[in-house]
Amino acid sequence: MAKEKGRKLIAQNKKARHDYHILDTYEAGLVLTGTEVKSLRQGRASLADGFVQLDGHEAWLHNVHVPEYSQGTWTNHSARRKRKLLLHRVEIDKLEAKSQETGHTIVPLALYFKDGRAKIEIALARGKKEYDKRQTLREKQDRREAERAMSAIRRRQRG
Repeated sequence: MAKEKGRKLIAQNKKARHDYHILDTYEAGLVLTGTEVKSLRQGRASLADGFVQLDGHEAWLHNVHVPEYSQGTWTNHSARRKRKLLLHRVEIDKLEAKSQETGHTIVPLALYFKDGRAKIEIALARGKKEYDKRQTLREKQDRREAERAMSAIRRRQRG
């Protein structure tokens, strides 16, 4: 069997970028069981309600849904169990110091395989207010309209 290369996305948390200001991102490894890896290889997972909790110099991933492996037997895992994250001590200390500040949280952004190993991208984030969310949507819509106008002008110049 050939060694995998590159990055294969499994799940993404698009809502996190909408609900939070992303301050800093980290890549962490995951401690998984065999059936969890097989289920992830089938491309099934959900990061929607996930969050990271720091406990005694260890990082734990909570509420990430990895469905049970369909061919699994009694060795199958529970779908929403907490999973340990593999981070360097310096990274954990930085996250711990920053997450103590009011309004800061640690959320998962993406779950993927990198060179055959399961990785998760986590972010230190600060919650957005309702008016911030509206402002972000407005900016995104304005950018999209500007791109459309520019491409229409380019098409007219070519033709």
